[in-house]
Amino acid sequence: MAEFDADGEQRRFEDTVQEWQDSIESNVRKIGKGSWARILRMARKPSKKELKQTIYVCGIGMIVLGFIGFVVLVIMDNFLPWVFNSLMN
Repeated sequence: MAEFDADGEQRRFEDTVQEWQDSIESNVRKIGKGSWARILRMARKPSKKELKQTIYVCGIGMIVLGFIGFVVLVIMDNFLPWVFNSLMN
């Protein structure tokens, strides 16, 4: 399918692709001017102490969420089977 410009003349494929590339490049350049650029400029490698604390906090969070999920599973399987059986029927 051929594309036409504002004058009604058929555009070359290379021109169309060049416009797409220019559009993509301008969108990528905008990233460096917004809040993302500020975040990237502030980013740094964490110290060993910060890394350890992050690992501990994430590990505790995973254990807590896993325990909550296990409790919900036990409740669903042992204490509320009639609710789920009635939903299946």
